[in-house]
Amino acid sequence: MAPAVAKQQDEMMRGVILPGNRTVEFRELPIPKPQHGQVLVKMKASAICGSDIRAIYRAHIGEGAERYIAGMIAGHEPCGQVTAVGPGCQTLRVGDRVSVYHISGCGVCDDCREGYQISCSSPVRAAYGWQRHGGHAPFMLADERDCIRMPESLSYIDGAMCACGVGTAWESLTRIGVNGGDALLVTGLGPVGMGVAMLGKALGANKVIGTEMSAGRRKLALELGLVDEALEVDGKTLARIKDLTRGRGCEASIDCSGSAAGRVLALQGTRQWGRCAFVGEGGKIEFDVSPVLIHPQITLFGSWVTSLKHMSDLLDRLDRWGLHPEKICTTRLPLSEAAKGYKMADQGEAAKVCFVFDG
Repeated sequence: MAPAVAKQQDEMMRGVILPGNRTVEFRELPIPKPQHGQVLVKMKASAICGSDIRAIYRAHIGEGAERYIAGMIAGHEPCGQVTAVGPGCQTLRVGDRVSVYHISGCGVCDDCREGYQISCSSPVRAAYGWQRHGGHAPFMLADERDCIRMPESLSYIDGAMCACGVGTAWESLTRIGVNGGDALLVTGLGPVGMGVAMLGKALGANKVIGTEMSAGRRKLALELGLVDEALEVDGKTLARIKDLTRGRGCEASIDCSGSAAGRVLALQGTRQWGRCAFVGEGGKIEFDVSPVLIHPQITLFGSWVTSLKHMSDLLDRLDRWGLHPEKICTTRLPLSEAAKGYKMADQGEAAKVCFVFDG
């Protein structure tokens, strides 16, 4: 009689899921195996994004592109090292360091062909950490086409922050063409706003003015040299912006606050014929259109995340400029302290929280 053969058990891992109601749970599941065109990425850094807090951690309020499928491993700002390659992969190899663009699109629609998988409207579109497993686990399965090799000079935390937040900042700056002739106004100095300020300076903005309600974030932005001025938000803020720009306002402005007051301030602080972008998500806005937007002939942009090409450009520029978004990350925790990390992010105790992995 032939000896019994033991069935091989799949290796398991523990990942973070977000049930809502400001809770964090761990789920055990098998380490995935890459299929055609996929790679297995060993996580090195996985950051918390503000949209995770707004649309998943507090309550599952997202719809459509922001719909969270219950039980999915969270984390859409992942960065790590390729540890296995599936059949059909063309460029990535085991050992490659990659930042993962956090949306996987259909690949064939007009938006995907332009690299804007964020705007893919196909039913197969899925965001890592929302509709497919994300980076809050030791391993993550990713499509090869969603991965971008990282320059050796950049850290894994740099790469994680570029996967969404700093990539979003970069996109807004390129959309409105910030350059050395501009004074730049940034309303809201959270992680994205600080990213806008850092990259705006690198693009040559001759003055960067930030506004922020949190005294701690204003202090941090100044200490890190991200802004020239960090203004408290009160009834005198607009007058101070005008004073700093010879009464004219800034040539370029970007709202990262996501608040009605911040958006109006960004418009009001923009010079005649200037450009303004709205990046901060959520909420509504109401303002007197003629004096605020039409008469000063301001060009207003809506900017949502970035493209694969622009994210690749960003990683290249950071390498050339010697810049590290990692310095905005004030809190680094092991994944085992995920509940603490999400609570800190929710309460605004940290500019940015990132989970780091050993090995």
